[in-house]
Amino acid sequence: MRIEGRHYRTIWLDGEAVAVIDQTRLPFRFVVRRLTSRDEAVEAIRTMVVRGAPLIGVTAAYGLALALREDPSDAGLAEAVRVLNATRPTAVNLAWALARMRETLAPLPPAARHRAAWQAAAALADEDVAACEAIGEHGAALIAGAHARTGRPVNVLTHCNAGWLATVDWGTALAPIYKAHDAGVPVHVWVDETRPRCQGAALSAFELHAHGVPHTVIADNAGGHLMQHDRVDLCLVGSDRTTATGDVANKIGTYLKALAAHDNGVPFYVALPGSTVDWSLADGVREIPIEERSATEVTHVTGLGDDGTVRTVAVASPGSPAANPAFDVTPARLVTGLVTERGIAPATREGLLGLFPERRLGSAA
Repeated sequence: MRIEGRHYRTIWLDGEAVAVIDQTRLPFRFVVRRLTSRDEAVEAIRTMVVRGAPLIGVTAAYGLALALREDPSDAGLAEAVRVLNATRPTAVNLAWALARMRETLAPLPPAARHRAAWQAAAALADEDVAACEAIGEHGAALIAGAHARTGRPVNVLTHCNAGWLATVDWGTALAPIYKAHDAGVPVHVWVDETRPRCQGAALSAFELHAHGVPHTVIADNAGGHLMQHDRVDLCLVGSDRTTATGDVANKIGTYLKALAAHDNGVPFYVALPGSTVDWSLADGVREIPIEERSATEVTHVTGLGDDGTVRTVAVASPGSPAANPAFDVTPARLVTGLVTERGIAPATREGLLGLFPERRLGSAA
């Protein structure tokens, strides 16, 4: 996507390094960071310099390429996969991308692995861009259909950031909005702030503003009120892991939006590439691991002072403990449909298998 007239992906090669946009500095500073080793890639994933399930997966793939520059042996490959896999537990794209990379690289002689790893990681990045653009096309039809029915601008509520910053380009939940906007469909986005890290207020709003899409940042607890007063036409969110039966793990607070949407008859769609489906799981609430992050993300906030400096301040009563589950699971019964690169499906096993029939061959148990 474009920032001040220049096209960016979220990750690209810069000589023998991997360049990424440092998302911890947005929206107040646009900073590019160079990753030169496996450990720097690990740190970037762990500290959310890069975040979003698809982008985490591609970053891990490039991190593996960086690791194999130093040690392309069988032991080096296995250790790099292990360390990268341990960075964040909820987003399944991480393990999926590393499994794809290992499958490609393990049969090769060690001397051939480093070059092949760069090529394989670049191919994963290109696949992600194509998948996200296709998600955008399919999801834009939902927005255009809503406009055709009402004749007025379509109000879409989203939660967290599932735009191009969460992928390599285009995004998942925001891709349909960009496609609809670019096609001339009037659309307005209600942007949940998404506490505690405020990825909606900081990242989704940054993206939408840069693209010229009308939007309004709202407090996380305002969504239900807006739905009660017919000010939301549809909800569209992303996913970090979706079970084979359609349960969806996404940023904490998504479940509450789905409940409010269900109570008010508002369609609730989830946009995701096929790589985000974990075909081994059937019960998301009980089986999807939920990452617990630092309590300081809850007790402190970072913002821009009137003097132009970025600072972190405490917002909770000193000494009070805080819990910080990073994700929750929305049961499939609350999901209107899953928007994928292959089309839109009901949030059911059969719905997903209809789009991914190759999974019927013994791997969708």
